[in-house]
Amino acid sequence: MMDIQALREEQLDKASQVICRDNLPFEQPAYIAGADVGFEQQGAVTRAAIVILEYPSLMLVEYQIARIPTIMPYIPGFLSFREYPALLAAWEKLQHRPDLLFVDGHGISHPRRFGVASHFGLLVNIPTIGVAKRRLCGQFSPLEEPVGSQQPLFDHGEQIGWVWRSKVRCNPLFVSTGHRVSINTALAWVTRCVRGYRLPEPTRWADAVASNRKTFQRWQQQ
Repeated sequence: MMDIQALREEQLDKASQVICRDNLPFEQPAYIAGADVGFEQQGAVTRAAIVILEYPSLMLVEYQIARIPTIMPYIPGFLSFREYPALLAAWEKLQHRPDLLFVDGHGISHPRRFGVASHFGLLVNIPTIGVAKRRLCGQFSPLEEPVGSQQPLFDHGEQIGWVWRSKVRCNPLFVSTGHRVSINTALAWVTRCVRGYRLPEPTRWADAVASNRKTFQRWQQQ
């Protein structure tokens, strides 16, 4: 049985170690990574995909997939403990080391400021951005329809991210600091990496690889 109180205390302790300001070791990154996690066999297997894109072309240069037995059940608010072991397994396979990492999930836009982007970013200690498809916590004002519309995401009076419309007639993205990136810089990098789709290229490619989508199948046939 999981000790939820121990997990909560670990989250709060590690959240205090997350760097929410810019600590970027580059003027322009050579490689940007994207990470995505899913589950197979009714949740028994955790699948993580990490892709490496060259910047500024955003061309895919490497991908790694790891599948491991799932170590814990789904518990709302504690998903990162379920996902990070597979992410680490994929990370250890990489031939290229990225300068910046996008994770499909929340960073500090989490009730205890420690979503998977912050958890994994802290573990591998590189600048990390959370790009989530759904809100986990916080409130924001109504978003206008044009691409580029944005609103700050607040929780208990603290800005924990941005709500940003990346594509018309699509739900917005929730962008937050993962580790070693400020909220404003996180949004700036996400906007630089969007190429007409809802998701920025790093997490779009990670999703394509993880789910073996047609985009990835075409890339393999080149």
